[in-house]
Amino acid sequence: MKSLRSVLTLPAISVFLVALLVRFAYNETVTVGYYPLHDSLTYQTIAINILQQHCFCELSHLPTVDRAPLWPAVIAAIYAVIGIRSHAILLFLSFVGSGTCLLVYYFARDLFGTRVGLIAGLIAAIYPFLFIYDGWLYSESLYIFLLLAFCYSLFRLQRTPRWQLMVLSGILLGLASLERPNGVATLALFFAWLAVMFWTKVIPRRKVLQSGVVVTLLFLAFVTPWLIRNYLVAHTFVFVATGDGKVLVGAYNKETDDIYFSNKVYLGTWLRPEESVPNVVKEFPAQCAAPCEVARDNAYKATALQWIKQHPKQVEDLLKLHIAGMWATTSAEADLPLNRFPGRISSILVVDWMKIITPIIFALAALGFVVTLKRWRELFFIYLVILETIAECIVFYGIPRFRAPIEPLLILLAAGALWWLFTIFSRKGRLQSVGA
Repeated sequence: MKSLRSVLTLPAISVFLVALLVRFAYNETVTVGYYPLHDSLTYQTIAINILQQHCFCELSHLPTVDRAPLWPAVIAAIYAVIGIRSHAILLFLSFVGSGTCLLVYYFARDLFGTRVGLIAGLIAAIYPFLFIYDGWLYSESLYIFLLLAFCYSLFRLQRTPRWQLMVLSGILLGLASLERPNGVATLALFFAWLAVMFWTKVIPRRKVLQSGVVVTLLFLAFVTPWLIRNYLVAHTFVFVATGDGKVLVGAYNKETDDIYFSNKVYLGTWLRPEESVPNVVKEFPAQCAAPCEVARDNAYKATALQWIKQHPKQVEDLLKLHIAGMWATTSAEADLPLNRFPGRISSILVVDWMKIITPIIFALAALGFVVTLKRWRELFFIYLVILETIAECIVFYGIPRFRAPIEPLLILLAAGALWWLFTIFSRKGRLQSVGA
C-alpha cells in the first residue's frame, strides 16, 4: 500500500488526467469523422482478418510478413470485445498516450526532482507531437510508450539492479520488437549499454551479466515464435517483418530528388513503389503472398541500392533533406486527421501550437544535452536511442513520424535544461540573500 501511494501521488495523477483530457478533446474535435486509410487501413484489415479468418493476412487468406504483429493483434483484441469501431482504438490510444506522459513525469522526477518532473509531465501532456499519434490508427503511440518504458526500466535497473526490473525490461523489449520491426537495433543498443555499465562498474558486473542473459532470453522468447511463423509462411527467415526495401526504393529515386516533381510534395521523403518503380511492381502479382512479399522487397532493395550507387550527388542531396525533414515542426502525413480535416478550427489551432512549442522543445533539449553531460551514465541509453533514431531517419528518410520514438526523450533533455536553469537561479537567489 505504501508503494502504491508513492506511485499514485498528486503530481502523477494530475499529469495523467491533464494528458487524458487533452487527448479526449483532440479526438472529439480534430478526429471526428476519421476512418482508416493507408497504413491504418492495412492494420485494421489485418485485425479483421485475424478475427474473421484466423489469419494474419492483409489480402484474404494470404498470410503476410509485411507488418509487425503486435499492433494488428491489439486492434483485433479490442474489436473482439466491442465490435469493429475505430473510434474505440482512439480511446485506447488516449490512455496509452497518457501513460507515456506519466512515464515522462516519473523519469524526469527521478532525474531532476518532483518540480521539474511535474513540468516535464505537463509539457508531454500538451505536446502535439505526442497527442496527435493518439488520434490515429498507426503503431506510433504504442511503440513510443513501450520504448520509453524500456528506457525507464533500464534507468531503474541501473539504480537498483533487481531481477524484477530485468524481467520487466526483457518483456518490454520483446513487445517493442513485435510492435515495429527494428528490435534487433534496440537489442544492439542494449548490448552497448551493458558494455558501458560493465566497463564503468555503475552496476556490479555480476548484475550486468545477469541482466544481459535475462533480457536477451525474454526478448528471444517473444520474438522466436513469430520468427518461426514467418519461416513457415515465407519459407525463409524474416525477423519480424519485411519493408526495408519498400522504404528504400520509395526514398531513393529521381522523383524524391526533383524539385519540380509534384510541387515538392515528395521532395526528400517517400513515394509509393507504384509511382517510383512501376516496372518493378509489375513483375509481381497483385495477390502477393508471403514468399512473394519477400522476393518483392528484395527486388525493391536491389533497385534502390543500384540507384544509390549510380547517383552519388543526388544521394548527398537526399541525405541533407532527410536530416532537415526529420526536424520539421509540422507534419504532412496524408492520413493524419490534422491533414484530412485541415479547415477545422481545432486542426488549425493544433498546427499553430506545433509551430510554437516544437522549436522551443528542440532548443531546450539541445541545451539540456550540453548541461547534463556530466550525468551521461544515467542518460547513456537515451543518447543511444536518439542517435539510432537520427541515423534511421538519415538512411531511410526524415519525417516527424520517424522522429516519434524520441519525442519523450527530447522532453526529458528539455527537462534537464529547466533543472539546470532552476539551479542557476536558485544559487543566484541564495547569493543575493547572503549579500543582503
